[in-house]
Amino acid sequence: MREKLSVIFIVLVITVLSACGKEATPDSNISGKNQVTENVKFATDAAYAPMEFMDKGKITGFDIDFVAAVMDEAGIDHEVINTGWDAMLTSVQQGTEYKAGISSVSITEDRKQTYDYSLPYFESTNMILFNKGAAISNAMDLKDKKVAVQGATTADSLMTKIMGKDNNNLKRLDSNALALMELEGGGVDAVVADVAIVQEYMKNNPNKPFDTVLDPENFASEYYGILLPKGSELKAQIDSAITKIIENGKYTEIYKKWFGEEPDMSRLQEEINKSSQ
Repeated sequence: MREKLSVIFIVLVITVLSACGKEATPDSNISGKNQVTENVKFATDAAYAPMEFMDKGKITGFDIDFVAAVMDEAGIDHEVINTGWDAMLTSVQQGTEYKAGISSVSITEDRKQTYDYSLPYFESTNMILFNKGAAISNAMDLKDKKVAVQGATTADSLMTKIMGKDNNNLKRLDSNALALMELEGGGVDAVVADVAIVQEYMKNNPNKPFDTVLDPENFASEYYGILLPKGSELKAQIDSAITKIIENGKYTEIYKKWFGEEPDMSRLQEEINKSSQ
């Protein structure tokens, strides 16, 4: 009798443990149940060298290498497609075909009403490119000049505040490439664009009769983020991957490849810390 009871007891214990094991299976997947695993399409405007641009039919640039490192760290396949700026903004907001956008997109309070962002990954500011000899030493000197910007960018917002919304001397064009062509053709006195774009242009066109000026008083630092639809399930995975590639040195490696120097991470890290709170 004692032996039979022991056997029954053992069987009961095994049954209970087996049941417990079955119950634990869903719990073990809770952390991953909302994780994105399928291929993710990123939209971009590949006319923003050295951040993203076309080279021999392929999209390349700092942002492209950066997002490749992020998605590799996250373990998610991805592809980047050149949609143009306005189409990128619209398609990412819809969040159907394109689940994210990367195109030197500055994080702004206005855009936060419509989109989610990843953690900031790049510090930038706007720069003025103008005809040599022109009396331009800061942004306020542009008030009565003819100025070209890419529409729907922070340069557009900044110059609209300075020059006025309906000022015909402020030319809002579809791309920075068109804005630069406008300056080259004499249609405007100056272009305002992100510092990386202006510096890349000057590096590639050293003989052009242009000069540049930074104006930190009127053009404060901005921070780029990966653009996401509201409520995106990708955000947590991307944020974690950004943190990891900064910590393991991959970010610095990519930065040095494109800009020839190590990044100053102090202000960017402060901004990351603020965004993480």
